[in-house]
Amino acid sequence: MNASEVRGTGGTSSTASQAWLRALELTAPIARHPDRVMPVLIDEAASRWGNAPALLSDGECLSYAELAARQNQVARWGRERGIGKGDVVCLLMPNRPEYIPVWLGISAIGGVTALLNTNLHGPLLSHSINAVQPKAIIASADLVEQLRAALPGVAGSPLLWCHGAERDGFERIDLEVHGQPSEMLASRERPVSIEDQALYIFTSGTTGKPKAAKISHARILQWSYWFSGMLGVQSSDRIYNCLPLYHSTGGVLVAGASLLSGGSVVVRDKFSASRFWEDIRRWDCTMFQYIGELCRYLLHSCGGEDAAGHHLRMACGNGLAPGVWGAFKDKFGIPHILEFYASTEGGVSLFNIEEKQGALGRIPPYLAHRFSPLLVQVDLETGEPLRNEVGLCKQCAVDEPGEALGRIVDDLTTIGVRFEGYSTEQESSKKILRNVLQTGDAWVRTGDLMRKDRQGFYYFLDRLGDTFRWKGENVATSEVAETICGYPGVKHANVYGVAVPAAEGRAGMATLVTEGTMDLSLLRGYLADRLPGYARPRFLRLRSHLELTGTLKYSKNDLMRQGYDPSSITDPIYFDSAEQNEFVPLDRPLYERIQSGQVRL
Repeated sequence: MNASEVRGTGGTSSTASQAWLRALELTAPIARHPDRVMPVLIDEAASRWGNAPALLSDGECLSYAELAARQNQVARWGRERGIGKGDVVCLLMPNRPEYIPVWLGISAIGGVTALLNTNLHGPLLSHSINAVQPKAIIASADLVEQLRAALPGVAGSPLLWCHGAERDGFERIDLEVHGQPSEMLASRERPVSIEDQALYIFTSGTTGKPKAAKISHARILQWSYWFSGMLGVQSSDRIYNCLPLYHSTGGVLVAGASLLSGGSVVVRDKFSASRFWEDIRRWDCTMFQYIGELCRYLLHSCGGEDAAGHHLRMACGNGLAPGVWGAFKDKFGIPHILEFYASTEGGVSLFNIEEKQGALGRIPPYLAHRFSPLLVQVDLETGEPLRNEVGLCKQCAVDEPGEALGRIVDDLTTIGVRFEGYSTEQESSKKILRNVLQTGDAWVRTGDLMRKDRQGFYYFLDRLGDTFRWKGENVATSEVAETICGYPGVKHANVYGVAVPAAEGRAGMATLVTEGTMDLSLLRGYLADRLPGYARPRFLRLRSHLELTGTLKYSKNDLMRQGYDPSSITDPIYFDSAEQNEFVPLDRPLYERIQSGQVRL
């Protein structure tokens, strides 16, 4: 069914139908124009909107003309420095407007930019770099020492460039870029099509260390145009973005949806509850992007009067809990909320334009045959799908939990659900499930447990297997356990997530077996140097031994069920107190304060 056939089709509200229609109409031409990649469209946007603001921040602002000029300067610098088609350049930079033209310019000449997570340190950072085998690494001056500490673990000898200041051992990229011509590149200087890869975006996936997901030029356009249509972005819109630019949501969806529509993106270096509403008013924003925890922080730390006078028309994001949704919208006067679900790797996406509280969204009936995720029954202990007598997967009934799968289709007309894989074939193959509905078919696994109600709305339940979600990030327990076990005196570490009533997702907890007495203050510093904040365990439990399953794996189920209640556990339990900056004994009064939401996690 094409976009014109959607008109007059029932099954969704008028507003929802209009949003889906806009998205279909904007994305339909992508496959027909293979040479029109994002850098080309940015040049066209500069011709149309010129001096209108494109990227705004307290440190720097770029108009459309300046954005196009900067991306073209980066592209010419890259060509001069020998970056060719398929060459990988890692980018380690905090949120700032300059971030966007750097990867745009590199992608314009066929290079692939790997967007490094700025929260990673040491072995995890070097692992991410090694996963993409870069020809070069670009780091902002304030993150050079973080990169330098990880370089001993980096394979090969990538070229090193610094952005913003002089640093020993690094060449100064920004001065070189600013000396390049800024006019539009000739077509012969852009050896790329929408089928070529543009980015690597890292995701923890369902197991193991961070993996580098391949992102093509086609996917960038699909994301950008689709979100522009769903949000109804106009040139008068300003979208507030305090999410990391190394994420697909903050760095591609938000930026692309705005820039292809003539709007502006307000780039904040990081989320600040105390500054949020002030920023919204000061920049006269009409939309903002959220993750569920962001909304919870605002709900509990700001009064309704703090948001008075804003001109927001919509908030868009994912992970907004049912218990937060209505209260957040009412307290701060948010006219509309658009919740969505999308996998960076591809395969599954959902949109809740109808504002069904707690739902990820649903697929309109007229598109169900093209885009609907499939829910299959899984063994929650092993993570493996349950199969029938002929070896095919068992589909879930209404409201029955199961893993969400997306059909793998290698077709440019269905860019939104294509699976483009990871940097290695081995990692890509782990994500694919075969013989699902019929012999020989292939589906991409999301690792997410969902249910689907009778109205067709999907609801997120949990992460499948060891990985859990905390503060909007997926935390792979295997990499956290590996890091903890690197500390002297730790013999075993079993890491899992535990539910905390006043918080979104699950907080990390680690049960440890140690040799003798452990200095927890030194352990805390060790973990802070090696793990991002969202991955560090909030609770520690010390034991003399750990139980094993029949397959010689750590048993998590009993530990997860027991949680961190000191009244029912005889082992010593400690809580990572943000107020005291140390692990403190978890007694009953502290436990009750955590349960009631009085303690910051």
